[in-house]
Amino acid sequence: MQYAVLLLCVVSILNESCKKEISDPLSQQDILLSDVSENATIPPFNLEVILRGEGEMFGHIKFRQDNDIDKIITLDTWVRDLEPNHEYLLQRAVDAINVVDGNCTSTTWLTLGKGLTPQSIITDGNGTGTASLFRNVSAIPSGSAFDIHFQVIDAVSSAIVLTSDCYKYVVR
Repeated sequence: MQYAVLLLCVVSILNESCKKEISDPLSQQDILLSDVSENATIPPFNLEVILRGEGEMFGHIKFRQDNDIDKIITLDTWVRDLEPNHEYLLQRAVDAINVVDGNCTSTTWLTLGKGLTPQSIITDGNGTGTASLFRNVSAIPSGSAFDIHFQVIDAVSSAIVLTSDCYKYVVR
């Protein structure tokens, strides 16, 4: 019994001595992003983007950048409760590189698709649509960080039907 108590005390002491001081986990989002190479190890590399519109209109983008040399971002996009049998486009706008403040101000919209070729999202008879899109970011240095936001527009009228909040993204 004495050995069990002694062992428990030794393990507790060793455990306490190995602990590191942990700062507020939210403070990681406030890191000054001036050293691009240091940022290459700091996520977020992947996002779950929510798009909202009027009424029940809704969308989701599963934004993923695998750890690969090609630096391909996949954008699995899903929309619902939009106009049935209609064509839409997904767009993104990014703020200046490494100026990350959580406030998306850019209105320079780029239509996304299959690499550099824009690709439509076509809804079915119920107003639901999906598209597997991708973007190559190999020209952007790893560790570069951006504020990024998204919108879905009507492909015919260019009217905005869905918008997202502002997200932080770091190129892997």
